[in-house]
Amino acid sequence: MIKSFKQTFLSLDLQSPRWNPAETTAKDYELRQYETAKWVSTVIRGETQKEALRQGFWKLFHYIQGKNEKEMKIDMTVPVTCLVKRGCADFKVSFFVPFEHQDSPPQPTDSDVFIEERKAAAVFVRSFSGFASTEKYAEEAEVLARILRNRGQPFHEDFFYTAGYDSPFKLFNRHNEVWYFKK
Repeated sequence: MIKSFKQTFLSLDLQSPRWNPAETTAKDYELRQYETAKWVSTVIRGETQKEALRQGFWKLFHYIQGKNEKEMKIDMTVPVTCLVKRGCADFKVSFFVPFEHQDSPPQPTDSDVFIEERKAAAVFVRSFSGFASTEKYAEEAEVLARILRNRGQPFHEDFFYTAGYDSPFKLFNRHNEVWYFKK
């Protein structure tokens, strides 16, 4: 499959999950159809979202740096996602597993890290720039939810994902997203 320009531009030569545009609605949001894919994940409990992202990132970073059964280094991918459930203090942080490891990803040696398969899904996506804070992600998620409700689009309102595409060292042209799964 040929990656779209936007997919290539967003990933900056880092692998990312495959998706096709299902529908585009002006500048408010887009609807993407993601393919089934494996992700390496960890759940951080009882912390703030910011602290959970920090802790989760480092657990997953250690996995791709060789803290896995094959002691294999694995390329970084994008986006780094964080599952946010309404009224819950558990946050699932995830890295996409590169394509060359999708069939058989090395198993983590950290018991808090696991491989999961996310089934193909239609996802409403709202993009924004700048440095994304927990508050900014929540604000953008609420804007997207309001737009979807106003347009009569059915979606799972009890959770959303944050998606970050950039290194903390990148100062300009940053790209962030919030995702709601279509019902």
